[in-house]
Amino acid sequence: MSLKEYFENALSVEDYKAQMKVNKEEMQQIYEQFDAPEDDRLNDLKDRHLRVLAISEDWCGDAMMNNAILLRIAEQANMEVRFALRDSNLDLIDQYLTNGTSRSIPIYVFIDENFDEVAVWGPRAEEVQAFITDSRKDLPAKDDPTFEEKSKAKHKLAHDAFLSTPAFWKGVYTSILNKVTK
Repeated sequence: MSLKEYFENALSVEDYKAQMKVNKEEMQQIYEQFDAPEDDRLNDLKDRHLRVLAISEDWCGDAMMNNAILLRIAEQANMEVRFALRDSNLDLIDQYLTNGTSRSIPIYVFIDENFDEVAVWGPRAEEVQAFITDSRKDLPAKDDPTFEEKSKAKHKLAHDAFLSTPAFWKGVYTSILNKVTK
């Protein structure tokens, strides 16, 4: 399928939110609490008439935070956002693998009026990745009997940090703008 077909078949923001079973309230909370800073690059984005195909799932903590920030940017720049669910669009996510191997989400594909790809962002801003890497450095090996329990605790730590760290939100905002306004 082409990017145009993926975009046209993807969920509207309202439909994506309506189907959410996990992290819906949390995503909305971040969206409401995030005060997007003024940035002149938003005016340039308005003039480019971009769309965003967001590859996402509601169970993903990164998506919970990043989608809220993306929606603020899209609102300011008049960009239409549509959501393609990763797990039912493996052929799409496989075109945007992280490090060539991982189906990490969210991935944002920015497309122009002709449905040509102009930028891809995701799954994390640099400072968020640094936090995750640092928080997981003391995990035992995957074959350790305590790995699963300790890994779940790290996921909760990340989830809570994503909900309560405005510096992460600003980092995501800046990272997305840097990528799409190059």
